[in-house]
Amino acid sequence: MLTFKGRRRIINVFLVISLLIFAVVIVVIIIREDEDMVPYQSDLLKNIVKMKEKELANLRLDDIGFIFQQMYMLKNLTITDNIILPAVQSKKNNENRNEILQRGHALMRKLGIMEIADNDINEVSGGQLQRACICRSMINNPKIIFADEPTGALNRTSSDEVMEELTKLNDNGTTIMLVTHDVKVAAKCTRVMYIVDGNIKGEHNLGKYKIDSQKRERALNNWLMEMGW
Repeated sequence: MLTFKGRRRIINVFLVISLLIFAVVIVVIIIREDEDMVPYQSDLLKNIVKMKEKELANLRLDDIGFIFQQMYMLKNLTITDNIILPAVQSKKNNENRNEILQRGHALMRKLGIMEIADNDINEVSGGQLQRACICRSMINNPKIIFADEPTGALNRTSSDEVMEELTKLNDNGTTIMLVTHDVKVAAKCTRVMYIVDGNIKGEHNLGKYKIDSQKRERALNNWLMEMGW
């Protein structure tokens, strides 16, 4: 556990490195509605505490993908430009803009949003925008993706679509760490960790996701009830 002293309070951050080092899985953290602190985890085997700000910035850009609940797309850029921006900024990337653009379009076709490539971010649906965020998170081929309530602002249909895409990414070799309050979302993941008061209270291994999720949802819900959810 690392302790950071801020101006107003002390923040404890738990680093559970061993969880993700060799596992290409979707790990989900279930948090109670009244929780506002979650641990951050990484499979990158690097001591981030000793890194300088520039090193941390490069690590976030090149090795980690982020999917935010509130999207955080730039309003002055098109969907395509938002997606390829991390690749354009990466110093590790030796591709020219046309090559980056081709990869961006390939990701958009894969996630079924090529038709909105030139749209502004206020001209698309929530589900389309979230899939664009997934494309952006994948553009630099990260080792791991952190997804903070990626379905929290979506309806059930869009939520199912986003989780389908995340499971596909996982099947193709990307480790995903996801935080959610939604049992239906958690049931589509491989491993579930339940957190209470900032501590990991329990872990449940669901195995690889199958098409029929009702049995998984029931099993997960029963386990969470036993944990006191």
